[in-house]
Amino acid sequence: QFGFITTNSLRQTFNRRVLEPHLNDAKKPLSLTFAIPDHPWVDGNDGAAVRIAMTVGRAGEAPGLLQQVTNENSDESREARNVALSRREGKVFADLSIGADVAGAQFLKANQEISSPGVKLHGAGFIVTPEEANQLGLDNNPTLKQVIRNYRNGRDLTQTPRGVKVIDLFGLTADEVKRQFPSVYQWIFERVKPERDQNKRATYRNNWWIFGEARKDWRRYANGLPRYIATVETAKHRLFTFLDADILPDNMLVNIAIDNPTCLGVLSSRMHFRWANANGGSLGMYVGDVRYNKTRCFETFPFPELTDEQAAKIGQLAEQIDAHRKRQQAEHPTLTLTGMYNVMEKLRAGEELNAKEQTINQQGLVSTLLADHDALDRAVFNAYGWDDLAKAL
Repeated sequence: QFGFITTNSLRQTFNRRVLEPHLNDAKKPLSLTFAIPDHPWVDGNDGAAVRIAMTVGRAGEAPGLLQQVTNENSDESREARNVALSRREGKVFADLSIGADVAGAQFLKANQEISSPGVKLHGAGFIVTPEEANQLGLDNNPTLKQVIRNYRNGRDLTQTPRGVKVIDLFGLTADEVKRQFPSVYQWIFERVKPERDQNKRATYRNNWWIFGEARKDWRRYANGLPRYIATVETAKHRLFTFLDADILPDNMLVNIAIDNPTCLGVLSSRMHFRWANANGGSLGMYVGDVRYNKTRCFETFPFPELTDEQAAKIGQLAEQIDAHRKRQQAEHPTLTLTGMYNVMEKLRAGEELNAKEQTINQQGLVSTLLADHDALDRAVFNAYGWDDLAKAL
């Protein structure tokens, strides 16, 4: 028998691979007899708070005890946290859960080769403001739109968009860039090449004018689509949105080459949220930093078989939610998705809103947004044949 105190990333995909072969070994099985997947750990010296997992394992087949944090708060000294725990007994899986073996879900062919992270720049000089883009000639040279594109990262989606653009020279040689876009060439030569010249990877040094990870496969997946679905890889709220095809996504976005609103609706449901949380795990020091691993969260996810009526209803609600958020943010530029969904959680829990939250509720029409999400959840549960769960909303 042994015990471990680890980071709470133990249950994530990469780390689960260490445990799974032993838990599933028919000849010499290992069992987890105790687990707390996500628990606070406060360093008394500097007050730093991180999240840990605690596990106990033993040889052989044995049931386990799973305890999960249901409530926590700091004591007055801030050197400890008061924690309330729930208890469940049963077989503890590699993702430190009891119940359905979600971590054992198989990859589905229908979900293969349509999702990808966005580009990884490896050079801040690729990013330009609208003013800098116009200095390079974008405002009077339409051909520059081929290589100066709109750009979004995770904070652009969840917080206030920066409105920046990015210089994307994928598919061009350095000589072609110099000949066709001389001002862009000089910009990159001066702002990206010096950094790339110091990079240890030869491919980054030699191809200094191109992103470190240009995502050739993603470009193939999304080719010809007017829009695609995106979600922030690590975020408190699991939100999916449509991005226009002219927007190049950052590496911290997980992108799905689907422009169908019905798929957006299913992914935006609380059912998929639970699936993603069970498969993705937490990444970060604080409560709520949940990682969306495309391999485990999307490529194994079973979409429902839909009637035309069900598909139309889910798609309509998804378009309604997506348009609602974008409209309200356009009317109120300081309004963020994180702020809106923080308020939505409090409304759903019946908690009182403070003055700032009341303003967000009014600017974002969050009560209306919540009603649309509840309607979407009911429609998705109905599509899976789970009307009994829909009634509990």
